[in-house]
Amino acid sequence: MWKNFLDGDEEGGSQDNLLDDYEGNCSLSPMQRVYGFGACLLAGFLCMILSLVVFAKPIKFALLFTFGNMLAVGSTAFVIGPQQQVRMMLDPARIYATAIYVGCVVIALICALLIHSKLLTILAIICEICALIWYSLSYIPFARRMVSQVTIRLFDTEI
Repeated sequence: MWKNFLDGDEEGGSQDNLLDDYEGNCSLSPMQRVYGFGACLLAGFLCMILSLVVFAKPIKFALLFTFGNMLAVGSTAFVIGPQQQVRMMLDPARIYATAIYVGCVVIALICALLIHSKLLTILAIICEICALIWYSLSYIPFARRMVSQVTIRLFDTEI
């Protein structure tokens, strides 16, 4: 995209988009990608841990926790690339988990930034954590089925 623009060729093909250009023009070496992944993941975990310090203030907690959560999830884009990350998130096997996770992130931010409700923010963060766990389980073969079966057996009310 930028190469075409800088070279004076403003007409890119219909296949050109920002993600394709990033994939094709990325100048990061494999080791730099691993460093980027590690730094982004570490920063995400650090934000999540620091959010525990301000747990008494749910709005600040939600902001720090959600930012750390998004950093940690997005860190894999360094390793596999943003286009492949989006493809994997939109895969039919995990599209619902992705939609629920993104929805919970948005709801948590709305509750924290616009509504300023501590109770709703805490509930949204709990939903966000559950959605992240369910989304993460979608990458492990048969993990969601196993967790579902264990949950059904644990909470089965039949005698």
